Order: sequence, then C-alpha cells, then structure tokens
Amino acid sequence: MLQQRTLKSLTRAVGVGLHSGQRVEMTLRPAPVNTGIVFRRVDLPNPVDIPVTPASVCDCRMATTISPGGDPGAAKVNTIEHLMSACCGLGLDNLYVDITAEEVPILDGSSAAFVYLLQSAGIELQKAPKRFLRVKRPVEYREGSGASLKWARLEPYHGYKLTFEIDFDHPAVDQTGQCVEFDFSSGQYKRDIARARTFGFTKDVEMMRSRGLGLGASMDNAIVVDDYRVLNGDGLRYDDEFVKHKILDAIGDLYVAGFPLLAHYSAFKSGHALNNLLLRELLKQEDAYEIVTFEDKAKAPRGMAELAPAW
Repeated sequence: MLQQRTLKSLTRAVGVGLHSGQRVEMTLRPAPVNTGIVFRRVDLPNPVDIPVTPASVCDCRMATTISPGGDPGAAKVNTIEHLMSACCGLGLDNLYVDITAEEVPILDGSSAAFVYLLQSAGIELQKAPKRFLRVKRPVEYREGSGASLKWARLEPYHGYKLTFEIDFDHPAVDQTGQCVEFDFSSGQYKRDIARARTFGFTKDVEMMRSRGLGLGASMDNAIVVDDYRVLNGDGLRYDDEFVKHKILDAIGDLYVAGFPLLAHYSAFKSGHALNNLLLRELLKQEDAYEIVTFEDKAKAPRGMAELAPAW
C-alpha cells in the first residue's frame, strides 16, 4: 500500500512576512491520518483552525491567502504557497502549522528552507492509504485575449507533470529561460525547483507598499529587478529561475486541492488567482476527476512511492 505521510517530530521557524513585514513564529507538527494540512492562528485569544481546501482560499492578490470557509472577514493566513509547495514536493499529506501572525514567514523567498525544516523533522509513514486526485479529462480556465491572454489547463496523466511559460516583456527576464517542464517522476523537486526565489520589480514597489504589500521584501528573500537587470549581487540560482518560481508557486497553489494531483498541468502567464480558478473549475465537474489510492505500490506512477532522501 502507498501510505500517507506526516512528520516524525515537530520543527520551528522564525522569520518575517514578505508582505506584512511582521515577525512570525511557525511550528510544524505531526497530524493524524486524513487530517490534511491545517493552519492554526495561535496568536488569537481563541486559536482559529484553517484547514487548507480550495474553498478556504479568500484572496489571491500577490499570494495565496486562506481563511475559514474562505470568509474574507475571518482570521487569515497569507502567503501559504511556498510551504504548500514544499509539502507537495516531499509528499506530506497531514500536518499542523501553528503560526503567530497572519503570514507564513518568507525565509529566503523559495521553498528550499521549508524542505530543509520538514526533512529535519523526519517523514513518517502512516497506516492509511495515500489519496490522489486523478484528472480524468481536460479542464481549462482562460482569461483575456490577444496580448492579455493567460490560461491554465489540467489533463489526464499517469503521474504529475507541470509545464509553464512566462512572458514578461522585460529585458532581464527575457534573457532567461521562458518555458520549463518539470515531472515529479524525476524525484528532483528539491534540486530543480525548490531553490527558485520569488521576484519583484522596483517599478512596482511604490504601488505595492501603498497597498500594504511587500513590506518585508528585501534582496535576502527575493530577486529584485529594475528596468534592465537583476540587482542581487549573487545573481540567479538557475538560468531559468523566474519561470521555475512560477512552477514552484503553481505546485503550492494546486496542493490546496487537499490531495496530490495525477495530472499534466500546463499554463501560460498564470498566477495564484488563475490557478485557484482552475482548481475550482475542476472540482465543479464531478465527472472530470476521481480520488484514487494504490494498494499495489508497483501500480503507482514512478517517483510517487519513494521517500525523498535526506537533505
């Protein structure tokens, strides 16, 4: 049987929120089978649990934000996508995330630090079958037309593969890889995707800060780009780091489904909002997907049964 996974022990991180700039402490704890990933705001007079589901997503401006039932007036947790991406990359099904502020710490702007934290706590197999969401027929969500067209699509695939293309029309970004395909069967999420950092443009800083966003951003946790070049002294970690970060985000955005996907995700200029709309579109069409388990590990897609090696 291909089993569910949680942590062996708890682990902690301290950092700042990318958008809020607030100091935040986060504790990652093991959770029982079929719990899923649950964030808990422990800073509130009465702690609030927020299970991660597509319906719990209440805002997708610049990051993925969740609240109980997606209520925009309720307690929130912002910027969950990098931690969610790391959980998907390691195949973690069940996890409690205690957090002391309304935003997950940005750490270095990638998911690599979360991967390290999770692996340092150890991965434990649980006595219940791991559940997957298998896409049975193509589902697509499109927005705009002509130069403003963007889209995301899910198609049947025996495994999990992501293809992403960006188009920023910016000299620094245009010099890097514009399209990347990543297949989980490679077992190389940690090496090929996890280190890709979030990025921002100096021309957007004033607008973002006027909206209370990007208050914790710095060159320690983001790639910063002016009108012509990357400003970070150490340059890029990958020659296609921009598009790889978009794949990292998409992995986290789609993991709010509550199950790892068996699908081929492809996208052009997609983002947090479009990824969530695609997921909601899929779940609306009950004949487009099914929940499956693998009693025989040999029948599972390649790479799904192996535990990720230690960091």
